[in-house]
Amino acid sequence: MLSRTKKEYLECEFNNVTSELEVEVKIEALVIPMRDNFKYLGSIIKGYGKIDADVAHRIKVGLAKWRLASKVLCHKKVLQRLKGKFYGVVVRPTVLYWAERWPVRNAHIEKMNVEEMRMLR
Repeated sequence: MLSRTKKEYLECEFNNVTSELEVEVKIEALVIPMRDNFKYLGSIIKGYGKIDADVAHRIKVGLAKWRLASKVLCHKKVLQRLKGKFYGVVVRPTVLYWAERWPVRNAHIEKMNVEEMRMLR
């Protein structure tokens, strides 16, 4: 069962050919709005395949997890080895969630490395 008020669609562009026709998607009399991106399972999906917004979002989520765990990660009495394990189990998987499907570029890798080094410092 679909909610009539919560429907949206994303047009995927699989080639560089742009369509000049504006298509209006309807279900009965209700016009369905088009979006240029949406969030699915914690990742931002774009119709034209770019992942810049998704990489920035994953970095932002990783920083939020790091801030939540910063009392443990920055505490002087916690062993360095334990901090490393905690970071590897909690923060890094949050940033790299679903990254195996990304068509990464060197700029994305560099951004993620910069943020990781900032957190580790």
